[in-house]
Amino acid sequence: MEIENQRNMIRVLCRKQIITNKEKPGFYWLIGSPFLPQYTIISTFKCLHFIDSPNDSLSPDYSNESDDLRTLLLRGFNVIGALVVVVENQNQNWEEHTRKAIESTRRIRKLLCRGDERLDLVGAAADLSSGDIRYFICSNGSSSKVESVSNVVYEESPEKFVWEKGCLLRCELEMKLPIYYPVNKPSDSVGVFSSAVDAAIAKLQNPNAVFTIEGSQAAFDGVSQTTILRGLELDFRKDLSDIKLSKNTVEESGGKTLFCSDFCSENKTLLSFIARESADTIKVNVFFNHSRNSENSSAPIAYYFPASDPSKLVVVSFKIEVLCYALKDVPVAYAVSLLIVPGLGDQLTLLKKAFMPNLLKQHPQLRPFHFCPLGFLHPITAIYELSYGETEMKQVEVRRSLHLRLGLPLDRPLLIVANALNFATNKGVAGSNSMRNASALLKDVHREVPSSGVSGGLISWVDGSYEYYHYLHDGFDDSGWGCAYRSLQTIISWFRLQHYTSTEVPSHREIQQALVEIGDKDPSFSGSREWIGAIELSFVLDKLLGVTCKIMNVRSGAELPEKCRELALHFETQGTPVMIGGGVLAYTLLGVDYNEASGDCAFLILDPHYTGNDDHKKIVNGGWCGWKKAVDSKGRNFFLHDKFYNLLLPQRPNIV
Repeated sequence: MEIENQRNMIRVLCRKQIITNKEKPGFYWLIGSPFLPQYTIISTFKCLHFIDSPNDSLSPDYSNESDDLRTLLLRGFNVIGALVVVVENQNQNWEEHTRKAIESTRRIRKLLCRGDERLDLVGAAADLSSGDIRYFICSNGSSSKVESVSNVVYEESPEKFVWEKGCLLRCELEMKLPIYYPVNKPSDSVGVFSSAVDAAIAKLQNPNAVFTIEGSQAAFDGVSQTTILRGLELDFRKDLSDIKLSKNTVEESGGKTLFCSDFCSENKTLLSFIARESADTIKVNVFFNHSRNSENSSAPIAYYFPASDPSKLVVVSFKIEVLCYALKDVPVAYAVSLLIVPGLGDQLTLLKKAFMPNLLKQHPQLRPFHFCPLGFLHPITAIYELSYGETEMKQVEVRRSLHLRLGLPLDRPLLIVANALNFATNKGVAGSNSMRNASALLKDVHREVPSSGVSGGLISWVDGSYEYYHYLHDGFDDSGWGCAYRSLQTIISWFRLQHYTSTEVPSHREIQQALVEIGDKDPSFSGSREWIGAIELSFVLDKLLGVTCKIMNVRSGAELPEKCRELALHFETQGTPVMIGGGVLAYTLLGVDYNEASGDCAFLILDPHYTGNDDHKKIVNGGWCGWKKAVDSKGRNFFLHDKFYNLLLPQRPNIV
C-alpha cells in the first residue's frame, strides 16, 4: 500500500465548521487513518476527561480518554493530532498550544496501541474570537520542533475520498466463558475471570484458529464467495505502518494472494458515495477449534479435573461485534491479523473491565452497536447496557456524553439503538435506519413552489424533510375519507427522516388498531372507512412515537389568519408539519408567510386529496402543494367560515 506523502499540506474531510465553530475553549482529538495520506483529518472527537492541574485547565485524563476512544474508534482509524481551542489574547503563543496538542497526541497514541507507529503528528490551535485556526506538523514524534502549515485543503467529495478505495471488515463473535471459583474465597473469581478472558484473546492468534472471509453477494453476481484463513497464514507481528503490499507490488509465493477488493463490489459509482449508501462490507467469522485430518477414527474423550475445594460455576456470555476500516488493495490476511484480531481483543478487554464489578451478581447485558450519524464519514462503536432501557437516565447520560464528544445536537436521539447500523439488510453503512428504509415517495415538494404573494412577509416553514402521502398512494383506495390518515403519515415520515424514530409509517388499519388498543375506539373501528381528526392523530403519535402535541382550536375559518403569529412561532421553534382539520377536510400545513405590520398572510398547504401519480411538476402546477391565501384574488375563502378547525401541532422531542 502506497501512502501518499504530501508535505506541508493538511487535508480536512470533515465539514469546515466542525473544526472552526467551537463554542467555548476546549480540547479535541483529530482523527485520521494510516490508510489515507498523511495529515488527513477525517473527524474530530472532543476530549471529555481531564485531571485537576493547578497550572493547566486542559490536561487530558489519558487513561479514561484512551478507554473511550478505544471503544469508539474502528481499527484502521487513529488519533493523528489534537486541536486546542482558545480565547484570543495579546500574548497568543500558537506554537506553545500546538506543542501541547502534539505531546498529548503522542501520549494517547501510546495507550491506544493501534499498531501504527508513524511518528508524523498534527497540532492545531483555534481562536474562538476570530475563528482563526493554525496547523502545525511534527515529523520526529516529539513536540520540541514543529513546522507551521498554511496549505489547508477541504475536500469537496470526502465520502468518495474515504470509501471509493476503502471498505469495512465486520466480525461477530459470541462466547461463553465458564468461571470456577472457590466457595470460601469468592474474591478469586476476579483473577480467574481475567485469566480466562486473556486466554480467549490469545486463542485468536493460535495457529489452530480458523477465519472465514465472505464478500457481499453484489461482488459475485449473486453468489457469495467464502475463503478460509488459518492462524498459520496470518502475520500478527507486523505493524500497520509496515504494510506496503498492494496489487501492484505483492510477490505471490506458493499461491494466490487475496486482497480485500476481491470480496468487494466492482460496480460502485460516485453517486453511491454522495448518497451515503452502503459501503462494501466484508464479513469475517472466527472458529477457535477445527477438526484435523486423521487416518485413525477415535471416540470422543472427556477429561475430568476434580476441584481441590468446593467451587461454584459462573458462565459469562459475551456478544462481540467489531468493525474495521481498510483499503481495498490491502491483502485480506493482513487486514484480519492487524485489524480484526486486535479489534476483537480490544472489545473483549473493555467488556472484561465492565463485567468485573458485578461478576458474581446479575451480569450486565452489554452489547456493541455501530452508528454513522449525519455529518460523519465513518461509523463509530458504542457499547450499551441493554438492561437499563433506552429511557432510563443512566443510559440517557451515556448517550448525552457521546453526543458531547462527537459534537452532535442534544435534542435528537441519533444514537438510540433504533438508529444503529443494521448489517443484516446489507445496507446503510453510511446512513441511518430511517434513510435505509425510506421509500421512493416524493420528498420536500414545497421547495420549488411559487412565491406566496405576501408583500414584506416573513416565511416560517417546516424544518427538515418529509414524504408526501396522499389519496390512492400504495394502491390503497381511501378517496373521500383518508385525508387525515395521509396527513398523519406525512407527519410520521418527518419524525423518521429526522431520526427521532425508526417506527415504520403505519397503514390506515395500523392507525385504527392503535386507537382501538388505547380504548379510544371500539374494535369495529379497525378496518372501517371512518374519519379521524386532530385528537385521534395526537393519540396515535403518543402511542407509536411517544410524541406529544398541542391542539389549537379555531371556531371559524375566518379566524385562522389571527393564528399566523402563533403558527410562525411553531415552525421556528418546533419545525414539525401541522395537521389542519375542519369539517370533512384535512390538510397538512408546512409553513406560513406573515406580514405582522399589515396582517397579510398565506398558508403553505400540502393537500392529501391529490389522486395522481408522484409527478412533482404536476403536483406544484396543480396547486396540490402551494401557498393559499385565506381569501384569494377572486374573493373566495380557502378556509370555510361556517366550520370550526382543529390544528395539531406535534412537539419536537428534546431528548438524546
